[in-house]
Amino acid sequence: MSLDGKRVLVLTTNYGTEQDELERPVSVLREAGAAVTVAAQKDGPVHTLVGDRRPGAVVQPDTTMARTTADGFDAVIVPGGTMNADRLRTDTEARRLVAAFAEAGKPVAAICHGPWLLVDSHLAKGRELTSYPSLRPDLENAGGNWHDKEVVVDSTGGHPLITSRRPADLDAFSAAILRVIDSGIRP
Repeated sequence: MSLDGKRVLVLTTNYGTEQDELERPVSVLREAGAAVTVAAQKDGPVHTLVGDRRPGAVVQPDTTMARTTADGFDAVIVPGGTMNADRLRTDTEARRLVAAFAEAGKPVAAICHGPWLLVDSHLAKGRELTSYPSLRPDLENAGGNWHDKEVVVDSTGGHPLITSRRPADLDAFSAAILRVIDSGIRP
């Protein structure tokens, strides 16, 4: 599968993103030929965590969310990490970006605690999705239909939505992102 010419945006805060949920999808997409841009809340390094506790890798973002639009990108990814997701869900720029991707009919992907951003961006209502299990009540209260599956792809509701539960599901999550982008699935 070749994603040459495809561009993917990844949203993150500067502290608290789950390391593997940021690095592995980026690596898989780049290996498939996609150009990946990491946008953080502010200039400066992204300090990841492993298991929400231990310091992980330091990643240099390419830009900030405030300097980014959905134009020219084919999909957006929201990694988890409890602190990362809790900050992203209240970030005006993060909400603006995922809403713009959804409105343009472009894929939105979120893993682990990342679907919190879907709740606060009003993108969960009526959608089939999954997340880290503790988010189930939040997603159901927002009108989503939660499933305990490693990955859920919902192609209804105006844009493809790809969600996954946890780092152990990253292979399935990354593969689903590749399939959706490669096939050009649009509702």
